[in-house]
Amino acid sequence: MDTVLSRLPVTDVLRGLPVREFRAWRGRRHYSGWYWSATTGGHVVYESRLELARILLADHDPDVVGIAAQPFVLEGFDGKRVRRHVPDLLLARGDGRVVVVDVKSAARLDDPDVVAQFAWTRRACERRGLGFEVWSGTDAVVLANVRFLAGYRRPETIAADLAPVVLEAVAAPVSVGDLERRLSGSGSSSVLRPVILHLLWRSQLRADLSRPLDGDTLVQSGVVA
Repeated sequence: MDTVLSRLPVTDVLRGLPVREFRAWRGRRHYSGWYWSATTGGHVVYESRLELARILLADHDPDVVGIAAQPFVLEGFDGKRVRRHVPDLLLARGDGRVVVVDVKSAARLDDPDVVAQFAWTRRACERRGLGFEVWSGTDAVVLANVRFLAGYRRPETIAADLAPVVLEAVAAPVSVGDLERRLSGSGSSSVLRPVILHLLWRSQLRADLSRPLDGDTLVQSGVVA
């Protein structure tokens, strides 16, 4: 379906399939695949590990309510030149904002062709009330922590009945280890810790993700007063 960007059917795009297919072949330099998203309840395609990292962060972000990869083909004039571009991601936020994301390695951000492409895409998005983001990475520890927490994103893999018990026990900041000891009557560490990590993934609990997660990590309620 062809349309103008200002009339982009965001809901349909979020529910739709990527506009291009990915094929694997021997010697391919990029690592692609499908990621199961807790936000969408379905799979999101990625072309590279860098794209996967951005999807992980979006899936962890409580403000993001929709994620689509390779969401549409953007075509239009850039002066006398006609450009055609497929953005990497479309993110829908809970406040109604929609953000187009292009993922590119930091080493290529100064490439004149890349600069021109992103400048045109940004102008096209901003003229039509869409946000635009160029993403090339984040703090390695933060990403490692989010990647680790993603292993606990599926609610069916934890003792969900213990989630309210854990949340009630975090009236003030407490270390993960102390929280487990405080709730030892409700279950073993092997049962409680996945619940704590799932709540951190959902941002119902918060922690400083710029430091490696361990038993000494302080957690607190994710509810902001």
